[in-house]
Amino acid sequence: MITFLSELDWSPLLISLKTGVVAAAISFFLGIFTARKVVKAGPKVKAVVDGFLTLPLVLPPTVAGFFLLLLFSTRRPFGSMLYGTFGIKVVQTWLGCIAAATVISFPLMYRNARAAFEQIDVNLVYAARTLGMSETRIFWRVIMPAASPGIVSGTILAFARALGEYGATSMLAGNIPGKTGTISQKIAMVIQNGDYATAGFWVLVVMIIAFVIVLVMNLLTSRHMKNVHRY
Repeated sequence: MITFLSELDWSPLLISLKTGVVAAAISFFLGIFTARKVVKAGPKVKAVVDGFLTLPLVLPPTVAGFFLLLLFSTRRPFGSMLYGTFGIKVVQTWLGCIAAATVISFPLMYRNARAAFEQIDVNLVYAARTLGMSETRIFWRVIMPAASPGIVSGTILAFARALGEYGATSMLAGNIPGKTGTISQKIAMVIQNGDYATAGFWVLVVMIIAFVIVLVMNLLTSRHMKNVHRY
């Protein structure tokens, strides 16, 4: 067992963790921003925009990966412009892992943030305005604390989804060992080679990480509910 662990390539874990953290951070800020805008929008605009932003959640990841590949391929106008003007290449790079993971995990952050914002008591906002607080201060001092359980849950779920992303990542970033090879891609690759021992190890690692993520989310949620009951 010790020999097995010493000879194991740990890069898939590092790549997956880095991708998950960056994708969750991007989804956090982008999800909060879009959720606030959608909440304030009219019914018709809200229905259209919400459907578009939630689409990656219901589409197969390979379909999302296909559209990302069309967008960022250096053979396409936008991808060619990025590479020619800024030297940014997304296809078959770690940046591609981030782009794919962010697109797939973003709807989870957005949906949780939107639900949290919609459940806030508007009287809290009105009271803050009567006290002369600016809209920016109201957002950070009133709205965000009140919506924190949903925000935290969305962030954790976005990280977990980004960590285990496979379909879109495979299409956009490929499976380059030490560069874009995530845990999910590693499992698929070693199973094709008949190496069930390595696949089983990485499956166990993913299961442990997933359990810890769910445990943390449940503990945070239960602590908030305990405070609500005490109130």
